[in-house]
Amino acid sequence: VQLQASGGGSVQAGGSLRLSCAASGRTFNRYVVSWFRQAPGKEREFVVGMFRSSGNIYYEDSVKGRFTFSVDNAKKTVYLQMNSLKPEDTAVYYCAADGHLILSELRNSIGYDYWGQGTQVTVSS
Repeated sequence: VQLQASGGGSVQAGGSLRLSCAASGRTFNRYVVSWFRQAPGKEREFVVGMFRSSGNIYYEDSVKGRFTFSVDNAKKTVYLQMNSLKPEDTAVYYCAADGHLILSELRNSIGYDYWGQGTQVTVSS
C-alpha cells in the first residue's frame, strides 16, 4: 500500500483545512487507517483512526468535535476535515495504515507498516 497525503497549508486560528490521503496498490478495505501528527520537538501523536472493517472511528480527545474522519471508497481516499483550528494543531500530519492492528495498538505509531509522506499544517494566532 502506498499512501499520498496532501492538503496542508497555513490558516489563522478558527480556520479550516481538509487533508487527503490517497491509497494505491493493494486494497486497504480491511485495514486500519489513521492520522498522526508531529509538532517540532515533540513525539508523533495519534489524531484519529478508523477500523475499515467495522467502520469504527476513534478520535484523540483534543480534536473531538473539531476534526472529522471520512472515507471515499471509490477513490480509495481518506480525509481529515479540520475545523476550528488552533495554534496547537500546528504540526506535520501523516496518514498511516496497517492490516493487523487491534484496538489497543491503534494509538501507537510503531505498529503501522505504511505511511504517507506528511503534510504541514500551520495555524497562526
